[in-house]
Amino acid sequence: MAKILLSFIIVLAVVVVGTMAEGCDKDREDMIRECKKYEMFPATPKIDPSPACCAVWQRADIPCLCKRVTKEVEKEWCMEKVIFVAKFCGKPFNPGYKCGSK
Repeated sequence: MAKILLSFIIVLAVVVVGTMAEGCDKDREDMIRECKKYEMFPATPKIDPSPACCAVWQRADIPCLCKRVTKEVEKEWCMEKVIFVAKFCGKPFNPGYKCGSK
């Protein structure tokens, strides 16, 4: 009985950790699909994002997404435009908030 219970606990732990690792994958996919064209280089012009992009911003786990922003990501995604889109969509970053390496 103890071995069965231990096996169950191990399986449960693997499932929970696997789910946590996925974290904001859906938010990332949605952000790429709906917001990429508003947040990529060049830094200008800044274009008002679509309602669909803003809907993604409103529901996305931004802290989770920000943890995934590497220097490589920053070579493609213009963080200045990301900040613009966040503000336009009514979910601005707090002063001093770190998203990515900046």
